[in-house]
Amino acid sequence: MAFQKAVKGTILVGGGALATVLGLSHFAHYKRKQVNLAFVEAADCISEPVNREPPSREAQILTLKNTSEFDVLVIGGGATGSGCALDAVTRGLKTALVERDDFSSGTSSRSTKLIHGGVRYLQKAIMKLDIEQYRMVKEALHERANLLEIAPHLSAPLPIMLPIYKWWQLPYYWVGIKLYDLVAGSNCLKSSYVLSKSRALEHFPMLQKDKLVGAIVYYDGQHNDARMNLAIALTAARYGAATANYMEVMSLLKKTDPQTGKERVSGARCKDVLTGEEFDVRAKCVINATGPFTDTVRKMDDKDTTAICQPSAGVHIVMPGYYSPESMGLLDPATSDGRVIFFLPWQKMTIAGTTDTPTDVTHHPIPSEEDINFILNEVRNYLSCDVEVRRGDVLAAWSGIRPLVTDPKSADTKSISRNHVVDISESGLITIAGGKWTTYRSMAEDTINAAVKAHNLKAGPSRTVGLFLQGGKDWSPTLYIRLVQDYGLESEVAQHLAATYGDKAFEVAKMASVTGKRWPIVGVRLVSEFPYIEAEVKYGIKEYACTAVDMISRRTRLAFLNVQAAEEALPRIVELMGRELNWDDSKKEEELETARKFLYYEMGYKSRSEQLTDRSEISLLPSDIDRYKKRFHKFDADQKGFITIVDVQRVLESIGVQMDENTLHEILNEVDLNKNGQVELNEFLQLMSAIQKGRVSGSRLAILMKTAEENLDRRVPIPVDRSCGGF
Repeated sequence: MAFQKAVKGTILVGGGALATVLGLSHFAHYKRKQVNLAFVEAADCISEPVNREPPSREAQILTLKNTSEFDVLVIGGGATGSGCALDAVTRGLKTALVERDDFSSGTSSRSTKLIHGGVRYLQKAIMKLDIEQYRMVKEALHERANLLEIAPHLSAPLPIMLPIYKWWQLPYYWVGIKLYDLVAGSNCLKSSYVLSKSRALEHFPMLQKDKLVGAIVYYDGQHNDARMNLAIALTAARYGAATANYMEVMSLLKKTDPQTGKERVSGARCKDVLTGEEFDVRAKCVINATGPFTDTVRKMDDKDTTAICQPSAGVHIVMPGYYSPESMGLLDPATSDGRVIFFLPWQKMTIAGTTDTPTDVTHHPIPSEEDINFILNEVRNYLSCDVEVRRGDVLAAWSGIRPLVTDPKSADTKSISRNHVVDISESGLITIAGGKWTTYRSMAEDTINAAVKAHNLKAGPSRTVGLFLQGGKDWSPTLYIRLVQDYGLESEVAQHLAATYGDKAFEVAKMASVTGKRWPIVGVRLVSEFPYIEAEVKYGIKEYACTAVDMISRRTRLAFLNVQAAEEALPRIVELMGRELNWDDSKKEEELETARKFLYYEMGYKSRSEQLTDRSEISLLPSDIDRYKKRFHKFDADQKGFITIVDVQRVLESIGVQMDENTLHEILNEVDLNKNGQVELNEFLQLMSAIQKGRVSGSRLAILMKTAEENLDRRVPIPVDRSCGGF
């Protein structure tokens, strides 16, 4: 139809409440027709992608260097920037996108993993008679439905429970949740419902039962945020956008408009972060979609411009899957300080968050111990006293910077905008800021509409409603069965591949290595307790992964699920990437060091490791100290005051257990606080004290020594796998 030829280039960087409620049914009917028509229109207008597979990064850089002028250059490869690139290229604009780090390396990979309209925003819209908030919720619910439609492999509806502990709250929250369903109209995922106390505990058995009245369950969407962001960028590349990660904008290019005599932004000076090469990328329009770094790019355009970004840090933690049911989330609508906390199953783990505190803009946000403990305390308030919420069960933690913005054109320049803001500077730089993950597509549509109008670009309407993202078109819920049957993959691995890559999972399966076992036939795991396989490393490079950090955090999600498991997988990941990318030994060591630093600071390894240090107090009863000393001396038979690998091997051999030396070294190293190659009695007592306080959990040495003590006479094999994968 209107979009029949290959596309070559756009550059992207990075009334009152009562009246509203009364008019909902008519409005919902109108919107239902409008949404259905939009999907049909999109399906009729979009041609097939230009490229069957995304071009290599090297090919994309050549396109950036050799194209005389793009229509659009987008700065920023997060959800919004990638969405802008996809919207522009599918309108027939010559599009480019550059990102200084990796796609989704910032806020877009550090979200709560929800695709939602915002229950609390609807509450504010009703209470404050705020039509703007209502429209924002309405838009988000429409976008929620679209995102679940275009990326079914990466997203799914999730029931979320709102526990009720006071009778008067039941009708209050029920009305609010029912209005949420009503505002969604035809986009309502499933109707909300009320549960009695007994039914609520049946669905969520670890819930605090004292004074529980009942619960309300409503539905929102959940997704794999980093993979979703990547799917948007890869889809843009397949449709012809020149996209490149690790491409930093050093400055903006300008030229004088012959008609007005004013300077206009005409592109950007870019630097390949991996090689150091610099070159100019010219474009009729430059879009600033850099999230928390919005003002950095705006000041490249005008150093005197007023800052509009007010960054806020949101911390999340990941805990073992047994903390929540597999398919039911929890919402705490009013925490001790008035914030909202979600407690959700995700990737067979449990994610809890978020906080909301002012912060400075940084490329490397670090989760604080204060925020981690705040979340743990709130979780304790809602879980049964039978469930001990331990600091040591925090397997990963991260901080994401939410780019709250003020509207520079608003009379009240200090007021935070509830919605996204599209701003056009005097020199033509277009900035898109604010908003939320769920509405990335409508934000991109508004941005490209503004670009087309401001720069007189020849383009049709947006065509991204109903446009499948990479992997979504031929996905089905039973696709994983074919992977098991055709390739001999484990069922868990096959389900993971189908849910991560959609219809592209077959390409990953083709790369899978033979295991040498009877079953599974192919699919060597990177780490035993997660379904990630070595073939994903090779395939990840085709998806523009350039570093080990890219692989552990955004191509796989290991770093977000369990930092210790991610560290365990790192050497093999670096080895595989080194083969594909021709890294020498020096480069491999550099990648290992960088990735470990990333885990240590940005993913919560530092705050977790500080739960057990050589300065940790020993707070044990005398009887406990005597008991642990006896256990220690069963290994320290010579009364040296410390144990080594040799001591542990001797005890294991005496009960008929064999364990390789590398594994033993890892186990002792977890407790060897002064790193002298041996575990001293004081270190062992510090470990046991930390375990009793809940600061440490799953210590392999503690479990091994306890089991050995109990089984020295019975000769029972000792399990040494990590408990829940963490301290």
